[in-house]
Formats: sequence, C-alpha cells, structure tokens
Amino acid sequence: MNRAAGVRPLRRKAMLVAAVVAVAGALVACTAPAPVPQPTATRTPTPRPSPTTSIPAIPAIPWQPSGQTTVLETGLNAPWSVVPLASGSALISERDSGTVLERLPQGGMRTVGTVPGVVHSGEGGLLGLAVQKESAPRYLYAYETTSDDNRVVRMPLTGVPGSYAIGAPENVVTGIPKASNHDGGRLAFGPDGMLYITAGDASDPANAQNVASLGGKILRVTPDGGVPGDNPFPGSPVWSYGHRNPQGIGWDSHGTMWASEFGQNTWDELNIITPGANYGWPNVEGIGGEPKYTDPVYQWPTDQASPSGLAIVGDTIFMAGLGGQRLWTIWSTAGRAPVTVEPFFDGDFGRLRDAVAHGDTLWLLTNNTDGRGDPRSGDDKLIQVALTPAQSVKHPG
Repeated sequence: MNRAAGVRPLRRKAMLVAAVVAVAGALVACTAPAPVPQPTATRTPTPRPSPTTSIPAIPAIPWQPSGQTTVLETGLNAPWSVVPLASGSALISERDSGTVLERLPQGGMRTVGTVPGVVHSGEGGLLGLAVQKESAPRYLYAYETTSDDNRVVRMPLTGVPGSYAIGAPENVVTGIPKASNHDGGRLAFGPDGMLYITAGDASDPANAQNVASLGGKILRVTPDGGVPGDNPFPGSPVWSYGHRNPQGIGWDSHGTMWASEFGQNTWDELNIITPGANYGWPNVEGIGGEPKYTDPVYQWPTDQASPSGLAIVGDTIFMAGLGGQRLWTIWSTAGRAPVTVEPFFDGDFGRLRDAVAHGDTLWLLTNNTDGRGDPRSGDDKLIQVALTPAQSVKHPG
C-alpha cells in the first residue's frame, strides 16, 4: 500500500548492512496458515531462450544525477510504467484507464490502444509493461487487474514510430491474487531471457508464506508463460517468496538481481533476490536477523521511501520513491552489500512512480494524479535526468 506522502527532514547517511544470505524455500501445496516446513528448494537445468538483454554499453562505474533535468512530456494521467523501444519511441501505461500511450522519438504523445479487461480499483489497473528485445514476433507484455485476478498478458506489437498498435491479448500468467492494495505489478525480462513478475500479497499476508499462492512473490516464467525447469520449486513459477509488495526489479553487470519493496509501518526494503529465498513477510519487516529469512541489504523508514520502480545504469541503482518523494541513488560493492545511499530531488517533483535507464540518462515518471498526490502544473510528467560520474562515493567498511 502506498502511504500518504509525509516527508521529514533527512540526513544523508551511509549504512553498513551484512551481506545477504540465501535461505532455502518451502514447497507446500496447501493454504492453511499453520507453520510451513522448510525443505530445500531444487533447481534442474533446462533449455532456455537466448538472452534478450545485454550489459549496458555505458561504464559500470558509480553514477549520480547531475542536477540537469528536462521535462519530456506532461499531462499524463496516473502513469505507471514506461518502456523505451529500440526505435526511439517509448510506451507508457496509464493505470486507471488501461491506456497504452506512445511517446514519439521527436516528442509528443499518441494513443496506441486500451488493454482489454482492465478493471481499476485502488492500486489496481494497468500496471507494468515490458517488451522482449530481439523477439520475433514482437509482443507487448502487460500486468493488469481484471474483475477476477491480476494477470500478465501479451499482445502483438506492430507498426513503426507514430503508428504502433497492439493486437488481441493472450494470457501468460493468470490467478495472481488481486485487491485494492498490494498488487505488485512490475515486469522485466532478465539477462537469462526469462520474464520476471512482482506480485503483492493482495492485502492477505498469509499469501506471502504460502508457496502454493502466487501472491507475495517474485515469479519467473518463460516468455510464453511456461515454468522453467530450473525454477527452485518444481512446476511452480515462484522464484522467491515472503514479500509484502515488491515493485522495482533490475540486474547489474555482475548478474545480481535487485528488488525494492514496500514495508508496512516501519521499514521499506532493498533486497538482493536469490532463487528459493524467503524474505520473511509477514513474520518480519526489514532486518530481522533470523537465519531462516533473507534480510534486506538496506532499509528505510516508510516516510522516506515508499519505493516503486527501480533502474540500474551501469552498476548504480536508482529507486523511485512515492511517499518519500525522492530519487534514491544506491551504490553497491561489486554487486553485493554493503551499499551506500544518497537521496536526490527531495520533494522537487512530488511522488515518483518509475525510474528507467535510457542510455546514459535516467527517465522518471511522476505520480501525483493517482489520488494520493498533490498535482502540480503539467502533472503527471515524464522527466529526463542527466547523469554524471559520482566522484566522491565512499563505500562503508
């Protein structure tokens, strides 16, 4: 759940956190709330698609915002996700209407179409978008809330800049629990060519610890929705569990998978994701120090973050903050903890929903028109942020 955007003065600081320990998952096929046994997750090699993403061409050095920003587009209505295309266009989802927009290479917006079946309620609606690079035929993947569930669909994406269109959807993953809050919704193709999906607990914390439920999880499937043979729980799309409401996901040049996650009332989290690991919700929030759970590598008080989208440029992680109204810049230590964090744009743009790498720049989506923000002139906006090498980064320890 996105909390109200109360902001307290913040002292910039670095925090040393113990390295993440991968914890064996549980394989259970029941919904009872009783304690879950802890068998070891297994992985079986399987043929997989060729990688569809590559290490960014820009150097894997520490980066930070230069302070130079450019408003690319205005007048967006509750935007949720932006996907740059190789053609120079970009696709943007609007949550409440289910509309997909095209941002033209030269600037300007047009409507691509509306995703069928989207039912907006609370935090649900048309959420994450993804496009698999170098795929043929090309599809636009979308995470949507329907009358029955949250699901991932894919639609043929045809045309060229200025004329993109979407075809009829086909289901990729269905049956993800839905609610007015905690719907997850982020999509991303990993370096292995697989599709990763963040799913919230749908306001039912028991979902997160029940491996038979798709709620409170990060899921991993093939591009057509099949279960990879090397997933940690045989026959299941579950990649990791014990999540409350994971949002942003991304990979650095070391292959480390990072994820941002909404906490409840105390701690928001940045996690390193390992297959089969249990991240503790609802039994622990933030760093709990219990061996059977994987602790976050960093945590924030909830009024300083409310993390949403996450982007990695080079090896620098950029995390958008909704309630905290900040862009958090995070420098890891060779793809692991400890991390150093620094806030930028504190309150300058209001709520930040998504952060996306775009070459050697960063794109941000504001989210002030979603019913929880205070709209400003021109909201919501797509903003380009120039980046510069961070010369003064000092890792803790």
